[in-house]
Amino acid sequence: MSGDTNAVQGGRRISAHAVCAAIRDDIVSGAYQPGSRLTEELLARRYGVSRVPVREALRTLESEGFVTTRRHAGACVAQPSEREAADLLDIRALLEPLGAARAAQRRTEAHLKVLRGLVRLGRERAQGGQLGELRPLGDWFHETLAQASGSPSLAALLVQLRRKTAWVYAAAPGSRPVPPEGAARPDPAARAVESWAEHGALVDAVARGDADRARALATAHTERALSEYRLRRPIPVRTSKHSVNTASGRN
Repeated sequence: MSGDTNAVQGGRRISAHAVCAAIRDDIVSGAYQPGSRLTEELLARRYGVSRVPVREALRTLESEGFVTTRRHAGACVAQPSEREAADLLDIRALLEPLGAARAAQRRTEAHLKVLRGLVRLGRERAQGGQLGELRPLGDWFHETLAQASGSPSLAALLVQLRRKTAWVYAAAPGSRPVPPEGAARPDPAARAVESWAEHGALVDAVARGDADRARALATAHTERALSEYRLRRPIPVRTSKHSVNTASGRN
C-alpha cells in the first residue's frame, strides 16, 4: 500500500481524512494527553489501518496545531502554553460574531431549516434535562452557522477554533467551574436552557437578515460561554507524560 493514503478496513477504504478525524477526536477528548507520543505503528494498530494514512494524518494535525514533532521523539501531542490558550479564546471571541453577521447576509433556506431544527431539539433536550446530548447538537449548530457565513475559509477557522478551545480547556473529570466566593453555584440545566434560548434568538436574527443584531447576539453569547471556559482549569501544559490511552471515544 506504499504511496496510497487510503487503508482497507472491513472491505472498505478508510481515507487519511477519516484517520485524521479519529486521531483529532481522541486528542480533543483527552485520550491522548499533551506531550504523549504518537507513534505511527501504535496508531495504525489502534485504528486498523496502515501507517501511510496515519503519517499523512499526523502531518495534517501538525499543521492544525494539535501535534508537534520533537527531535529524537517524533510526533507528540502539542502542549499549548497559557498564553496560547488565552489567545484562542480572544480570537474566537472576534471571529464568531463576524461569522454570525455574515450568516445573516448569506444564509440559505437550507441553512435556516437545519438551524431551526437544531434549536428545537436543543431546547427539548435542555428542558428535559438531557444534558449529555447537547454537546453534539451544539457542535452541529455552530458548524452549520459557520457554513452559513458563505466563506469556506472563515467556516474552517471557526470549526477549528471550537475544537481547539474544547481541547485546551477540557475540564478535569468531575470538575466544575468555581464561582467567586459568596456567589451561587451555576445550575448546568438552567444555563443549558438559557444557552439554547440564545441560539434561538440568534437564528431569528439570521433569518431576518439583521447582521447587526446577529453580531450583537453572537458577541453576548460568546462572551458568556468563554467566561465559563476561563473558570475551568486548562489541560496541564509542559508535562512529560508519554502514555497512550487506547480507549476510544469522542467528546
